[in-house]
Amino acid sequence: MAATKSALHSPAPVTAAQAVAKLKAQSSQTHREGLTRFGIPNEHALGVPMSTIQAIGKQIGRQPALVDPLWDTGIYEARSLVAFVADPLQLSATQMDRWCREFDNWAICDTLCFHLFDRSPHAWTKVKRWSARRGEFERRTAFALLASLAVHDKRASDAPFEAALELITAAAGDERNFVKKGVSWALRAIGHRNASLYGQALALARTLAASEDQAERWVGKDTLRDLNRPLVQKRHGKQAKAK
Repeated sequence: MAATKSALHSPAPVTAAQAVAKLKAQSSQTHREGLTRFGIPNEHALGVPMSTIQAIGKQIGRQPALVDPLWDTGIYEARSLVAFVADPLQLSATQMDRWCREFDNWAICDTLCFHLFDRSPHAWTKVKRWSARRGEFERRTAFALLASLAVHDKRASDAPFEAALELITAAAGDERNFVKKGVSWALRAIGHRNASLYGQALALARTLAASEDQAERWVGKDTLRDLNRPLVQKRHGKQAKAK
């Protein structure tokens, strides 16, 4: 009886070809052409909205055996679907490294970080390791993952985020567009966690904003615009008083 009940709740196995067929059925040439406006190359894209990819992922369910065949298709939406059908606890460090090396746009990077990588036991190790990479999207992945951890890892203490401020400082001078935006995102996300980290993130942002380096100034000012918003200041002020 238990086995029957378990079988009822197990997703039916799906092949990569079947998953791609589901994506193609929801594709739109108009959406495909519009991807380039957001800096997403469409040479290997079908034209499926992210909300639809998520819905298909929910329909398919967690199927670890599917993720490598999906990734190997090279299709943008199939690779995005990996974020919603992979089991983060079964994700290997080797898989994460391989996919990180093959990221070719900010969207696939951010999707996997925000919906998959940040749930992996390897996440914090990868933040540190990838932050030293030279590839633009590899390095962005480190900070997109750090930002995702700041949002989702509710049980983490302040310590790993305080240590990560050093990684942010080291990368803030990287003038490449998708790296500096990732660095800013991570610093802002850390600042949103609590009053203590807010103060530390704010102090670093002010230091960067006063830098003679153009990229560092950009990161600092971009972060300050967010952290100095009245609602953000008010929230962290209340947290500080509560302590």
